[in-house]
Parts: sequence; structure tokens; C-alpha cells
Amino acid sequence: METITNLISGLNGIVWGPLMLVLILGTGLFLMIGLKLMPLARLGYGFRMLWRGREEQGAGEISPFNALMTSLSATIGTGNIAGVATAIAMGGPGALFWMWCTALVGMATKYAEAVLAVKYREVDERGNHVGGPMYYIKNGLSAKWAWLGTLFAIFGALAGFGIGNTVQANSVAHALSENAGLEIAPVVTGIVMAVLAALVLIGGIRRIAEVAGKLVPLMAIAYLLCGLVVLVLNAGAIPGAVVEIVGEAFTSTAATGGFAGAAVWAAIRFGVARGIFSNEAGLGSAPIAHASAATDSPVRQGSVAMLGTFIDTLIVCSITGLAIVVTGAWTSGETGAALSSMAFERALPGVGGYVVSLGLAIFAFTTILGWSVYGERCVEYLFGIKSITPFRVLWVLMIPVGAMAQDYLKFVWLIADTLNALMAIPNLVALLLLSPVVFTLTREYFNRQE
Repeated sequence: METITNLISGLNGIVWGPLMLVLILGTGLFLMIGLKLMPLARLGYGFRMLWRGREEQGAGEISPFNALMTSLSATIGTGNIAGVATAIAMGGPGALFWMWCTALVGMATKYAEAVLAVKYREVDERGNHVGGPMYYIKNGLSAKWAWLGTLFAIFGALAGFGIGNTVQANSVAHALSENAGLEIAPVVTGIVMAVLAALVLIGGIRRIAEVAGKLVPLMAIAYLLCGLVVLVLNAGAIPGAVVEIVGEAFTSTAATGGFAGAAVWAAIRFGVARGIFSNEAGLGSAPIAHASAATDSPVRQGSVAMLGTFIDTLIVCSITGLAIVVTGAWTSGETGAALSSMAFERALPGVGGYVVSLGLAIFAFTTILGWSVYGERCVEYLFGIKSITPFRVLWVLMIPVGAMAQDYLKFVWLIADTLNALMAIPNLVALLLLSPVVFTLTREYFNRQE
């Protein structure tokens, strides 16, 4: 196991090295400039389209609103609780600043992904609209790039079992078993989550979208309210925390308490990596959900899609990160969900730990549902619709396996991190090559609106 871990660690260091960070942030920045800052300037328009998107507006299986909720169900997960905490524990408070930067340019990336997903989607043998990076690579680029779409589908199918399945189940089981008031055995958590997931997966993307459309807004609002209470109780520390976050994004963080210290590079690396893990901008996962939206406009759906990054990182992750910094929990030496739980518990004794544990459980469960759609579409692209049922069975069976792998939490996170990067590479290349299409569609659409 140690040899395998070392090999994957080496690969992780390469795929999340300077070139990858430049590619992710550079692609987002290039798209943002090419779109003339449209994702920021049209943020209000995106929210108006989100509200109108509760009703179907064209061909597709789910409403534009539920497409975003399905996408958010996959992104608002352990990344918002355990991922943010891990970034700060490894890179210091400055890591949160780099998560913000990733999100700002990531809005342009997520917008472009959804525009291309709707533009180049197909209808499969069951009559369902399918799309995503593999389809816009196949239909938008020449035949010589087809291998890139296949590569994405392979990495996407494998990544799903890491980022969208075992990591989620593992984090929930760990949080519930370590909570003094709960102490639920990991095997019980895994089996319960597997049964619930199976009941939802039977209905396919329509059922998943319906569940996501109800659970995601409810759980996000509840978690944010509790987070805001923590910040209000520590309001005096917020200005200093913001200064610390921005300052330590560019300077090394000294060792203090249980924190071992971190170089600037660690803040950048873990901030960007966990930011991508959380909002998935650039991974190519979210456009798979948006391709099923009942819409007649790629740009309108893209305007809704970009809100996912804004909500996930600039709102939800910021609440978690600020709570960890203002309460001083980041110097404790804890990491992952335990660190977030400690921060909430310090502000809300006897309640905070339960809030984080419950939030993590619900967030992770919806992530498992959302990522099942992504993995299923990747497998369908590779093997056809006959592979859907076997995939769903395997997906459900892996949930308790992930929940019981408590001794391998760091190993599971390592694999998920590595697969994230491998997934992102084909997608980012496609986004750069197809960026003229995104720019043209956007310009023509908003010219007609004016």
C-alpha cells in the first residue's frame, strides 16, 4: 500500500503542479476576458434566468432550475465542509483567498462548459438528451480530437467513484462516528446511504433532479444560516480574519498552535485544488447535468450554470472558511470535517458539531446522487445504454465500501484529487479550442436582447 500511495502521490504532484494551476486559472481568465467580464456583469441576469428557469423552456428532460440544482447537488458536498478545512489546515488561511480567485474566473469556465454542453448535446436511444465534454469534443471538434472525448469519459467514470462516491461516504461515516453524541458505526452509515441512493437512482435523472430541486435549496439555506450565526458571534474578529487571509495568500504562514506552518506555494496549491474540488469549474462534470435542461438557448442555460460556482465557493465555502479562521480553530492541528466541526462547536457549544455533521451527511448524499448522473453518462458514452444498469448497481455497492475505509481516508482523498486533475485536462483543452464558439453565441444572444 505504501508503494501505491507513493506512486499516486508522485503523480498527484505532477498533475497538480504549476502547469495545471496555470492551465485552470489561465483558461478561466482567458474566457473571462474573451467574454468581456460578462459572467460578473450579468450576474443579476443569471439569477433572473434561474427564477424563470423553474419551468421548462424547450427540449430536455429537466427544468433549467433543476439542472442547476442537480449540478449544485454534486458540488455542494464535502468540498464545502471538509475540503475548505483541509485547504486551510494544509495551506493556512491564505488558501481561502486562492479559492476565491479560482471561483471568480471559474464562473466564466462553468458558463462556457454549459453553453457548449447544450449546443452540442445529442439524444440517446432512450430519447434522453445527453451531453458534456465528451460530446462537445466529438461534435464540436474534428475527428482527430475524438480520442480526447474518450479520455475524458474514462477519467470521468473513474473519478466519480472517488470524488462523487467513496470520498463522500467516507467523510460522512467519519463525521458521524467521531461525533460524541452520535457515534454511529461506519457500516451502518454506509448501508443506510446505499439504500437511500438506490431508491432515488431507480428513477434516473428525472428523479434525481426532483430530489435535488427540493433538498439542495433547503440544506444550503439551513447551513448558511448557522454559519452566519457563527460569524455574527465573532463579528469583531472578521476584519482581522480577512486581512490575515489576504496577507497570508502572498506570504508564508508561520507555525502556530497545532499548525505546522506553510509556504505560499502550499496556500496556492491547496486553495486552487480544493476550490476546484468544491465548485468543479473546469472539471467538465456540471455540463453533463446542464445538457439535460429543457431549454432552447445555450447562453441562457450558461447564465444559470455560472451561478453554481458563485453559490458554491463565494458563498458556502466562504462561510465555512471564515468560521474556521475567526474562531481560531485553524491553529488546532485538526483537519477535514473535524476542523469545521470544531469551529462551529466553539461558537455554538453543544449545537455546532451536530450542525456540521448533519450538513455534511445531507450534502454528501446529494453529491452521491449528482455524481451518479455524471458517471452514468460517461459510461453510456463509452459502452452504450446497456451499461447503465450495471453501473448503477456498482455505484450503490461502492457507497458502504467507501464508508468503511476509515483507515484510508487520506488515500481516498489523494486518488480523488489526482483523478480530478486528469479529468480536467481534456476538458480545458476543449474549452480553449471551442472558445470562439462560446464568444460568438454570447455576443449574438445579448445583441438580440438589447
